[in-house]
Amino acid sequence: MPTLTPEEMTAVRLSLRVALWATVASLAPGLLIAMLLSRAKFWGRSILNGIVFLPLVLPPVVTGFILLLLFGRRGPIGAFLADTFGIVFAFRWTGAALASAVMGFPLLVRAMQLSIDAVDRGLEDAASTLGAHPVWVFLTVTLPLMLPGIIAGTILSFARAMGEFGATITFVSNIPGETQTLPSAIYTFTQIPGGEPAAFRLTAIAVAVSMFALLVSEAIGRVVGRRIGVEA
Repeated sequence: MPTLTPEEMTAVRLSLRVALWATVASLAPGLLIAMLLSRAKFWGRSILNGIVFLPLVLPPVVTGFILLLLFGRRGPIGAFLADTFGIVFAFRWTGAALASAVMGFPLLVRAMQLSIDAVDRGLEDAASTLGAHPVWVFLTVTLPLMLPGIIAGTILSFARAMGEFGATITFVSNIPGETQTLPSAIYTFTQIPGGEPAAFRLTAIAVAVSMFALLVSEAIGRVVGRRIGVEA
């Protein structure tokens, strides 16, 4: 592994922190929305589906600007959170986590939704026929069967959060030690004379982390899939 300067290490640690919090905060709402999109029939389902997956087709800069309008100091949500709870997102690392969560959320939901769609409804019906409560059916039948999708979506969302740049730099800027994540640091080093070696080192780390995440996702999904198949 290349030797990193303190500034580079700070960017790497901040990226890991941002990606971790973005992923953890997305899990519960991601599972809920995936269940709604997969199983529920309600007015506005198409609208919800469009909102969830909109970050995939919007330019990241546009997503970041929308976040700035909503969660900035003068935004309706940002002003309320700041005045009521003292929570500030704009130009803070928490804002970087929010932007990363928004950009990775569609990948998380999509993986979970596909996994839910693949669950055999007959197994759930059999458990209900035997008298199991719907919550118990979900925890003991549905959730274990969709576990590969949850794991894959979580890791992909984490990798996407690690690589987020456009929405993050638009929403929280590029402040060293506070909001300068790995992609922002790479961009900064490419803009200064003699910064190419540092940019190369950070790029190598970004590629390694992303590839590791993909390999782990595939391996865990395969293992869990085999285990579920054996138990079934």
